[in-house]
Amino acid sequence: MTRSTGERISSTVTIPRRFTGPPRSANGGYACGVTAHALTEGAAEVSLRTPPPVERPLRVAADDQRCALYDGEQLISEARHAKVEITPPEPVTVAEAEAAARTFEFAPYRASTPFPGCVACGPDRAEGDGLRIFPGLVDRTEPLVAWPWTPDDSLDSGDGGVDVPTVWAALDCPSGWAWYHQPGPNPPHVLGRMAAQIARRPACGEPTVVGSWALGDANRKRFSASAIWSADGTLLACARATWIALTEEQMEQFAASVS
Repeated sequence: MTRSTGERISSTVTIPRRFTGPPRSANGGYACGVTAHALTEGAAEVSLRTPPPVERPLRVAADDQRCALYDGEQLISEARHAKVEITPPEPVTVAEAEAAARTFEFAPYRASTPFPGCVACGPDRAEGDGLRIFPGLVDRTEPLVAWPWTPDDSLDSGDGGVDVPTVWAALDCPSGWAWYHQPGPNPPHVLGRMAAQIARRPACGEPTVVGSWALGDANRKRFSASAIWSADGTLLACARATWIALTEEQMEQFAASVS
């Protein structure tokens, strides 16, 4: 039986075109969430092996320890049970996030982003279609970015809450923004690995705050964390992520792989 995302998966899953990151492949966090949700209702770590296609049935291979998505014989992603061991900062308030959002310079970002149609952080996605998360710097001593996010009603999974893969998407792109406002070169990065834990899915129409912060780097890898808080400061979900910088040649190959 084939099911769409947002519920437990049996044999195949198809990622809707709405949830693209690059033009013809899925947002990395969304694909990670699909894979993780096929394995467990708890915390999981997902590794992406190749750009996940959209609008194509993907085969699910799962047991108690591991879940993998395949496009034919091509391994797309694999999930395993994990602990998400991060220490979030003091919750970012809605007022802090709104102040950070006012500092965001939209035009330079639109001119520089390689993925303007990304469902999570794409400036070309309209309200009610994309999540439109564009974190600005929070006015604190430690570097931290945040954005006020109220999930649209179109994200309702059927019970009034945002579905699991979309929560992963909302944690994904902001984790890549941890370095965006820092000085120095900022080559394109893609998500390589992500671990997330959801305490409660946000309700559609519920004001929340999405924040992220850097955890360090090594060679071409960057490590970061992200969180979603409710308006009263309750931690709803958190994640840690590994991002990989693309060389110019890899960027061309990446673009070709999703064309």
